[in-house]
Amino acid sequence: MGGTYVLVIDVGERSTIEVGALGDRTFDGGAYAYVGSAFGPGGFSRVERHRELASGRRSTRHWHVDYLLGHRETTLESVVTFPDADRECELAASLPGEPVADFGASDCACPAHLLAAPTVETVLEAALEAGGTRLEDGRP
Repeated sequence: MGGTYVLVIDVGERSTIEVGALGDRTFDGGAYAYVGSAFGPGGFSRVERHRELASGRRSTRHWHVDYLLGHRETTLESVVTFPDADRECELAASLPGEPVADFGASDCACPAHLLAAPTVETVLEAALEAGGTRLEDGRP
């Protein structure tokens, strides 16, 4: 099963992180929301891959968000899924927060798929109000 997902991320303190081809990027401490899609082979197994990287059980980085998730100051706080729904660009434009220029949006016309959010709670609540389901047991 696939769909759209939102990773709710906390960066513990201001950090400069090399983000693949984007180069060095500075992230202020605070909440972030990354909106991704999982429609390819394996579907939401991509979310588990992100969770493994955030916990240190995986080190290979493929996407922009992997560089952020793999940094020592970063914590993956929550995951919200939208099964069978293609809402990536819509959610990136409507969730609360400011786009982090060019981050995660190399395959579309969006300014970004990573948002610097007001708080973890605010973005989590907005994603749930948009119809998403919070992962409680690690499965979409």
